[in-house]
Amino acid sequence: METTENTPGTKLDIKITVIRGNNLQGKKADSFQSFLQVEFDRTVLGESDKKQVDPVEQCVDYDFTCSFHCPNDAQARSNIAHKPIIVTVTEVLPEEKKIEARTVVLGQAVVDLLPLLQGQCSFSSTVPLNPAREFQDSRRKRSTLDVSVSVSDPVLSEAELSASNLLKVSVETAYSVPESWMLQSGPAPCTYTAAMEVPLTAEKDQVLVFCEGQLKAGGQREEKVRQRKRPHQALLVPGNHFLPGAFFQAEPIKQEDGELTGLEDWDFRNEAESMKNRVSWDTEMRCFLDAGGTTRLRQRIIESRLWPVEIMKLSAPLSKTAETKPLAEENPEIPFHGVAFVDMGRLLYPGISRIRGAYRIQPFSEAELLKKAKRNVSVLKERAKAAANLDKARAGSAGSYKGKAGKTMDESNKGAKKMYVEARTYIIIEIALEKPLAPKTSPEELARRVKELIPTRLPFPPGPSRAERAVLDFHRQVGNVVAHVSEQYKELFGTKCSLSEDCSQEQMKVELMGMLNDSGRYFAFKEQMKHAVVRIVRDKMQQTEPLSNSQELKTFVSKLYVYLVDEMHIALNKIYSGDVDDDSPDEIQLSSSQLRHFAREAQLTGDYQQAVHYYQELVVRHPNETSHKFEWGSLYMLTGDFMKAKECFHDAVSIQQAHQPSLMMCGVLAMMFECYKEAQTFLERATSIDPPSVVAWTLLGLLHESQNESILADRAFLEARRQLRAKEAKKQTQRKEEKKDKEKEKDQPGEKEMATPACQSPTVKECEDQDSGTQEEPPAQSDSSRPAPAKLSSTIYTETVQFLLQNAALQMAERALSQELLWSDGGRSVSYLHHLAQWQLLTADYCSAASSLREALVHSNQCFPPCEQDPDVWALNGHCHYLRGAFSEAQESYEWSLNLLQQPSDPHLVFLRLGSIYLQQGKFEQAKRVYLQACEQHPSCLTWLGLGTACYRLEELCIAEEAFTEANHLNNQNAEVWAYLSLICLKSGRQEEAEQFYKYATRLNLQKESLLKEFNELKDQLRFSHLVSCFGTSSEARV
Repeated sequence: METTENTPGTKLDIKITVIRGNNLQGKKADSFQSFLQVEFDRTVLGESDKKQVDPVEQCVDYDFTCSFHCPNDAQARSNIAHKPIIVTVTEVLPEEKKIEARTVVLGQAVVDLLPLLQGQCSFSSTVPLNPAREFQDSRRKRSTLDVSVSVSDPVLSEAELSASNLLKVSVETAYSVPESWMLQSGPAPCTYTAAMEVPLTAEKDQVLVFCEGQLKAGGQREEKVRQRKRPHQALLVPGNHFLPGAFFQAEPIKQEDGELTGLEDWDFRNEAESMKNRVSWDTEMRCFLDAGGTTRLRQRIIESRLWPVEIMKLSAPLSKTAETKPLAEENPEIPFHGVAFVDMGRLLYPGISRIRGAYRIQPFSEAELLKKAKRNVSVLKERAKAAANLDKARAGSAGSYKGKAGKTMDESNKGAKKMYVEARTYIIIEIALEKPLAPKTSPEELARRVKELIPTRLPFPPGPSRAERAVLDFHRQVGNVVAHVSEQYKELFGTKCSLSEDCSQEQMKVELMGMLNDSGRYFAFKEQMKHAVVRIVRDKMQQTEPLSNSQELKTFVSKLYVYLVDEMHIALNKIYSGDVDDDSPDEIQLSSSQLRHFAREAQLTGDYQQAVHYYQELVVRHPNETSHKFEWGSLYMLTGDFMKAKECFHDAVSIQQAHQPSLMMCGVLAMMFECYKEAQTFLERATSIDPPSVVAWTLLGLLHESQNESILADRAFLEARRQLRAKEAKKQTQRKEEKKDKEKEKDQPGEKEMATPACQSPTVKECEDQDSGTQEEPPAQSDSSRPAPAKLSSTIYTETVQFLLQNAALQMAERALSQELLWSDGGRSVSYLHHLAQWQLLTADYCSAASSLREALVHSNQCFPPCEQDPDVWALNGHCHYLRGAFSEAQESYEWSLNLLQQPSDPHLVFLRLGSIYLQQGKFEQAKRVYLQACEQHPSCLTWLGLGTACYRLEELCIAEEAFTEANHLNNQNAEVWAYLSLICLKSGRQEEAEQFYKYATRLNLQKESLLKEFNELKDQLRFSHLVSCFGTSSEARV
């Protein structure tokens, strides 16, 4: 991005005005004189005149103005960001005995120039005047200075301000420092320094040096809330070391971004931060980054995520350390040289502007520096060489010192190679930006982008109003009354009654009315119509208040009568007109839940056309229900019709823009079609919807990974794992509550164990003991700081594979499976093999699926007792054998899955296929039991068909006919049901019904040749029996 920048010759003219001093108190209580000295970056800008302090107000009007000029470049701006204006107030002591007047520093104040980099041209502030000494009488009011700062022109233009950034680097504390650091290595105190190189401009870097580390002995923790310190503290009085309003806040270890955050590191962290020695800096440095510096920062992070922070302990000036080695070597040794690598990649996560964490310090190695950070220069060594070159002219007589220091340095460096590793030293560092490098897209913006891709569908026309529903209800009640009267008429006069002289129409009417009155139906009809008429009066005619005026009541009743008669004629015309379609909801016999179950069943059994029919019915009934469209799209994914699947998922999103599963599948299909921008929009929108989805974040990570965007991929996977941990923690809490409830139940007297069958009690008891043993935790580990389980029961890829397999997204499922294998602790786990076998079955690779399932069952037998094995693995093994035609092996696997303590997650298909195997083997009793269990749990046409078939083969014709009738009620388009009904009718002697049912079966294209053959054979047999009986009767007559 191009920005307007000031020319190199442009100068900044910064003006500082000290207006007034408040609550100034000198060495003596009465009046005294004082003056100011203003400096910036070790340069004195000016001194004020001596001013007399008002003894009553204890204030003085200085009105002193000074200014300084600096180039308006990146280095000057960076200095402005972290170097303050220092104002020193000096008291002039009175002359004594003609001795020259003496002065004493009264206090020091600092003024930050940071507001100038935030777009302000001028600002005023009241800053505290801290005494040169720590002691200050608490009863006195605090001394302050009123200061104003201004600049003639803005330091940054609007474009520069929007493109710039402010980088804040804070070095807090190094914990568990080596024991050798506690030993004094010379008469001078040691200094502890940390250094880090960061970008300044597009071509230039700057080195941040934190050199005011303080060595502290262990025994207590650092304060949880500590104020941040300024750099360059040697120039400031103790009261000005701290940044106003800036504090370090204690954070839980699990929320940190660095290393040593695992549960196995928590005990060590707690011990190190409370008992072990440490070096504390607590210093923050601010760096101004222009547009080029910001771009360079982003590019450097992309090139290398790990940035080095170098550490050293120094007992002599850095220039003297560099002199201990000949400069010709160009590689001076740094004593106690260590390095920590900070992962800066998180700063490229969308919306992230701050990272903080603990980072291990390891011995410095140029090879490791090049390998991890892709840098070949040590910033501390470069500073040592620069310092040595500056002091070279004055170092001519330091030969003896050089040799001595070199010996000490060599010995220290030999030990430094091991001491950091042995002590497990780590340092806490925080890096923050004023604005994130990658802005986070808001949910509103993501919703707008999705709406551009898939516009919201216009709502369907509203249904009938209350008045229209009242009229329709009246028509329906009229139809019911007509139907009942017609039945009564048929009972009384028959179906073929004709008028005669003895029975006129009036007589028939009188007789019919008498019959209706005698039977009580007339009164029932009146009560039935009363509610419909009330609704007409209330909703259609809007009459809700009683009419007191008799004339008004008479008029209203007359109007109501005319209206009801007219609507009655309309209702009768509908009934007796063949052109009018009857859309009465009474004809809808199947519920939506039944239709969904039948569609799922047809999908599992491979009857995709029937499944489409059910989904069409669901969508027609509920056009605004997104789940039906989504499931329909999953069906098309299974059949490989991706365009229709895309249409279904897009329709679901057009109905409900925040439907998370449909958004995820839209993203998956967009990835398949290589529309990666659209895929990112859909998946990012899915991640922004509550509740957070592990699958959505994982799919987004897989998308970024496919685009070689490793940092964004890591961010998505990290968020997915965070959501998974939260989900597991919630489940663990629920399990603990359930365990407590069970323990309460056990404490109550009861004989539940006696109610357990003897053959199952040892296994069940063993399983319960094992479950309780795995859930118990020792008291020492039940710490409030450990809310999450030690090990997750699944990975983010496990849940993602499940979602993709359920929706037949095989291409993405294969990629997720490869990631699941990489992240699986035990290699090819049972869960992985189960998912792999599912994927292989969906791709019709039955041999590979059988091999995977055999391996899964071997692992399951080795790792789990029989009572805890996964029934889904056994059920899938049965499906694999069934599809391969190995019915005996399939039967064994199905029976195993149903005999385990837990039932399969989807037992319906197990029941159907196991029942069909029993029917093929002639085990009709077993088939009857299995189908009867299926009918009890999830009745469908196929379950009733299987039950009826088993009963038919057992010659239980009455039960079989009831079962087939129920199956026909659920689906009257099944040819086998009609065929079996025709067989039952033949055996029952109902020849006419049998012929009619057989016609239905053939019309529906009956494919089962055995049933056609059986029908013809039975028909011939009955015809032959009839002929035999006829011949037998005629011969008897002759005799």
